[in-house]
Amino acid sequence: MQRLRSRQQFQAVMAGAPVAKTPHFALHRAALSSAHEGRALFPVADAWLGVLLPKRWAKRAVTRNTIRRQIYEIARLRAGSLPQAALVVRLRSEFSRRQFVSATSDVLKRAVRAELEQLLSPRAAPRAASRAAEARDAV
Repeated sequence: MQRLRSRQQFQAVMAGAPVAKTPHFALHRAALSSAHEGRALFPVADAWLGVLLPKRWAKRAVTRNTIRRQIYEIARLRAGSLPQAALVVRLRSEFSRRQFVSATSDVLKRAVRAELEQLLSPRAAPRAASRAAEARDAV
């Protein structure tokens, strides 16, 4: 598994609508065929992963780092089942600080992992992609 590094890579993946959503996360996906200034953005045919955690939704750095570590660990464990595509996991809403008082609590880690398992499950992305295709066809 490769990690997204450049702004152009993130922009290419984020250009499309999310293919899957959970209450706190959205998953964006793009084909590896994208190019920028004549160079391939994704030179290796592998699963590429990027993480986008805005300060707006996770104000404390320790919270962002905890969530980021959970995302990369789940992706590492699921590396064999991830598609050869560029993926971005984006935090889209805040984890309540009233419910999750500690930024590194096991409760928060379990909640994040449960949503990520749902988000990255093989059956989640095709369903969302087919819904997007149906919406395009309806227009």
